[in-house]
Amino acid sequence: MPVSLTPPFAVTPMTEAHAADICTWVYEAPYDIYGWMPWEQMKQLEVEFGDPQLRCQQYASVMDADGVLCGFAQFFPLEGTIRLGVGMRPDLCGNGYGEHFVRVITQEAITRQPEAEIDLEVLTWNQRAIRTYQKADFHITDTYDRRTPDGMKPFYCMVYEQGEDTA
Repeated sequence: MPVSLTPPFAVTPMTEAHAADICTWVYEAPYDIYGWMPWEQMKQLEVEFGDPQLRCQQYASVMDADGVLCGFAQFFPLEGTIRLGVGMRPDLCGNGYGEHFVRVITQEAITRQPEAEIDLEVLTWNQRAIRTYQKADFHITDTYDRRTPDGMKPFYCMVYEQGEDTA
């Protein structure tokens, strides 16, 4: 029986325990900018998934077949568009799981809003993520500067070309 090199992922509601766990993740430089503030601070300030209502409406956990938290997704609603935010557990990054991970999240976005365009933003220097998104049928459509905690930075907008998904 062949062994799958890519674990099956499933999108589930993000629990408070998942949110707290995500706040402990530490990424190696230069990806360390993707870390979160401590969970108690996020809860107190009610920012992002620290806000229970926002967590329920926009965030989801990505689990493996054993029910282990592997990452998260944000489904940010814009007019006619769902903008994805994607985060994978640091020890899983760079191991070839990204394309399948992004495809599962994209399929969830399609399920949530079949008629919506699906896009995401990525810093232009993050070639590892850009390659992953391209493998998952996202294409660069725009480049612009956007404010970050470290000042203005260049981003690509990448749009999913629906219908090319083979997952």
